Amino acid sequence: KKSILSYLNTSGGLKKLAKDCDSFNEAVYRFCITVNPSDVVEVDPELGDCILHDPQRATALFQSVCFMAIKKMSLIEKIQTECQVSVILKLTHLPPFPEYVLDLARFPRMHHSMKLVLMEGLVIATTRVTKYTRGARFLCSNDSCPFSLFHTIRVHAPGATESATVRNDFICLACTSPLREDVKFRVLGKQLVELIHVDALNVLRAPQQNSLRYQSVTLFLRELCNVMSIGQLYRVIGIPAHVHRSPNVTWSVEANSVQPWEPENSKFKELLKATSDSPWRFSAMLAHCFGLDVVPPGLFNTLKLSLLLSLVQTGADANNTVFNLDLLVTADDKLIVDRLMAYGLSLARRGVRHSASGKLVASLSQDEHGAGTANIHAGSALLATGGICMLGDLSGFRKDKLDDIQSVLDSRTMSVFIPGKKYGEDAEQRLHFPVLCSFWALTDSTDMGAILPQLAESFGLVVQCVDHGGKQSLAQAVHTLRQAIYPGEYLYPSLLNFSSQEYKESQLVAHAQSLKVDLSAGAQMMLHGYYMASRVIRSQRHSVKMSVASVKLISLAEAHCKLSLRRQVLEEDAVIAVLLCENSVTLKHASVLVIPPDAVFPGELGDADGLLRRDRALGQLRQDILRFIYAYAPQADACVTEE
Repeated sequence: KKSILSYLNTSGGLKKLAKDCDSFNEAVYRFCITVNPSDVVEVDPELGDCILHDPQRATALFQSVCFMAIKKMSLIEKIQTECQVSVILKLTHLPPFPEYVLDLARFPRMHHSMKLVLMEGLVIATTRVTKYTRGARFLCSNDSCPFSLFHTIRVHAPGATESATVRNDFICLACTSPLREDVKFRVLGKQLVELIHVDALNVLRAPQQNSLRYQSVTLFLRELCNVMSIGQLYRVIGIPAHVHRSPNVTWSVEANSVQPWEPENSKFKELLKATSDSPWRFSAMLAHCFGLDVVPPGLFNTLKLSLLLSLVQTGADANNTVFNLDLLVTADDKLIVDRLMAYGLSLARRGVRHSASGKLVASLSQDEHGAGTANIHAGSALLATGGICMLGDLSGFRKDKLDDIQSVLDSRTMSVFIPGKKYGEDAEQRLHFPVLCSFWALTDSTDMGAILPQLAESFGLVVQCVDHGGKQSLAQAVHTLRQAIYPGEYLYPSLLNFSSQEYKESQLVAHAQSLKVDLSAGAQMMLHGYYMASRVIRSQRHSVKMSVASVKLISLAEAHCKLSLRRQVLEEDAVIAVLLCENSVTLKHASVLVIPPDAVFPGELGDADGLLRRDRALGQLRQDILRFIYAYAPQADACVTEE
């Protein structure tokens, strides 16, 4: 009890207890106490063990301490007995060990005492919210008995039925007369939910024969009503309980806490753990294994990384569209690039493949239902809201179509002019729609000059895919032949292979996309310093003024941070952003920072040695970037805020 008092004092529980007491006016005083098992174990390991393995005894201990605290601090004048204090311990989490996990794929054989367990599953059924009694107050019906004035309190316990708390056959312990209930303190809500293993969804994917059967588990939600919805996935901490209803015994779980849940792909978790000693390796391996159905590993790694960065950096927030990442690719083999883009499009939250003959921007037509007004049709850009609009090969677009693309890229909006006379209105009208997607486009390396420089400038990132000496064409030919000879087999067993299905099921892109990240001071200095130094030296030597629109430094750094599943942008993320931007700008302007043509992936990544060599090369490039900043923008550190 001393340990409980110490924990409540340090965690703020006593202050919350005093605050909760101000609003009570009932027979049973209920207190919900949030408990962090890790913190409790630090205070008292024996108490932590009691909370995890004997929650009913732990609840009784907390109940006693709360009652003593209320009496000592005179928080509730009318309280008379410890039974009037109802304590619910809400656990923040359970230890990450198998003995605390209840796998819904196996039938739970609960022969041991009740303890807290963790479940993850899919809601397949719920009931409406019904009444139940959390606590009831009884008085002796014999007026001469002392208990006719001093009431008896019965409180719901996890796993108990309604009849265990409220019945009409309870008797007084002093005189054995019947007890009568004061019904003013009875009503609260409860809800039953059926939870099943998420793999049960596989039955709905195809009409394949399968001998597996899935058993659902019943959850009792008391005072957690309407927090779970049918068809959604949840992580639940609860207490298993046997309910005896003669002659049957049913098994259910009393929910303690409920949180939304998304299943994680164990292979991606293994990769993240295996690459945790380097801030660059996880994203490198994701790019290395991206699109193995299309290209062999190691081919077009910079392009594949850029596609992933664009995917995780794209959102539908109208206030942050400036950070969306548009991508223009120049390549010798446009077919492979097109297939890689199509592969990436399948991973987007929403993907639209635009054709050269289709409508990119909104268009008008006469309403066909007699309203006498204009009907506004969404073009591909609006249909791709929150996702990717794949433009494809720009060489097939007319000049007016290219002008539309540039206008949308520059303004991130599209406008529709509605002539009043034509559509039955007195006045003309112009409507504006925000463009909330990212654009992918490609062109032949030899056609780069034919594209208007302003259009190329409007894309946030330009990636060049050049086949030096025909090595990539040869590797691609071998890959295609092996796919034809061994269809459906893993062609590269030495690598962690991630199929397109695994990328989709893991929700990796969606999870990375949802992360909120912050810039560290080091990353901010490097990004601003590089931009300032590049602008200074290019204007001095080459009379070229870099526009802010052509440099997506912060977007790229944030995207690499998200793809690495971190929440703070590090200098290492800024290094990748600088290298990608410098390669992109070099295609349009003269180079000022001397880096290799493929600086982000300077070598092969097929083994641990290749990853180590890449880390060393990127570390050296980081030093080169810092020297470049201090040589041409020494004031960058002091002027970060101003710039």
